[in-house]
Amino acid sequence: MKSSAWNRSYAVGLLAATALTASTLTAHAADVTLRALMEDVPETRIIEALLPEFTEKTGIKVEFEKIGYPDMHDKLVTQLVSAESAYNLLEVDFLWAGEFPAANWLVDLKPLAEASKFDLQPFVPSMLDLLGRTADAMPIVPMYNYSMGLIYRTDLLKDEKLGAAYKQQTGKDLAVPQTLEDYVAISKFMKANAGVEGAAMQGQRGDPNAMEFSNYLFSAGGKYLADDRTVALDTPEARKALDLYIDNIKNGAQQGALSATLDDTLRLMCSGKAFSMVTYWWMLPQIDDAKACPEAAGKVALSVMPGGHGESGGWGWGIPRNTPADQQEAAWKFIQWVQSKEISVKRALGGHAPVRTDVFSDQAVLAKYPYYKTAEAVVASGKSFPIFTYSAEYENLLGTQVSTAASGGATTDEAIKASSEGLKELMSR
Repeated sequence: MKSSAWNRSYAVGLLAATALTASTLTAHAADVTLRALMEDVPETRIIEALLPEFTEKTGIKVEFEKIGYPDMHDKLVTQLVSAESAYNLLEVDFLWAGEFPAANWLVDLKPLAEASKFDLQPFVPSMLDLLGRTADAMPIVPMYNYSMGLIYRTDLLKDEKLGAAYKQQTGKDLAVPQTLEDYVAISKFMKANAGVEGAAMQGQRGDPNAMEFSNYLFSAGGKYLADDRTVALDTPEARKALDLYIDNIKNGAQQGALSATLDDTLRLMCSGKAFSMVTYWWMLPQIDDAKACPEAAGKVALSVMPGGHGESGGWGWGIPRNTPADQQEAAWKFIQWVQSKEISVKRALGGHAPVRTDVFSDQAVLAKYPYYKTAEAVVASGKSFPIFTYSAEYENLLGTQVSTAASGGATTDEAIKASSEGLKELMSR
């Protein structure tokens, strides 16, 4: 009897202590403001619109600082090497998924996922792998994918006069291109005959043209690395890809394409003054928006890159090690919330590029955006840029070589050889 009374008393005390601890942690977390440096793209704005829901649910405030991609890496690294990071929630590009964990800048999220029973089964496995997941660790949780495909004008492909002229000139039907050669030929034809630019191209040196060229490389059957991760870039397929890229820059794209960024190409496509755009598939709902892009909406569609493969990439969430424990706890709460199916579906209904298979197949999402079936094919067929410690540095090296060749400062052969040797040197460090 005495023992039972003591047990009841102990249990009540333990419950009270647990409740007090939980209450203290919740109150403590509610005092936290999460700050993240975010790329200024539609995906960020989609999440930003939902942040009040998270604050209402948890009491945790979230602030996004939005900037252009070229400035993000250096600004993040400055914080990650300091005594304490001003950003306690990280948006991490897949190009940094080799560098950041290798430098020990990120909290391993695997133990947090296991402790909180956060279900990773619905996530596209290739996205977890792209962002550095191994059997022993998970430094980054996928946020959204940016696999690339071809967005094109359906009205121009269906135009009877243009179709007849193309048939007369080439002997082929004017249709969605199935090869890279056909795509560049149609792009040049549209520029010469349809009163629009054939391709809105993002040829600025660095990330823009490195990502864009990668689509040409994969479409032409080329690759950066062999299955054993040896460099395999110096091939006839890579030379064909660069030749066709340069041809389109010179004869199919808009004036000033060599200095254009993603924002420039979006504005051009949105204005109705371009036939096509090799870009991230999630740009389609932005261009197909009657309010934002009345000149293009209702006239655009998405396909897998001609040749069957495009560039695959993605962003993820990370937590910096050099932040206090209560901030890390709050950041993990946010990651679980923002990547839950409920919030992922809400994001998808706003144009989000899912990383969960159950969102791609969600009936509400497919009812609003039937082309998400095509988007899933774009993601499934995508190939990756080389991911290693110096991926960001290689992106700049490659972009410089592509830009130099496109502006006439180097031959295709010289640019491909230099890009191949540069990749070998960086991967040997």
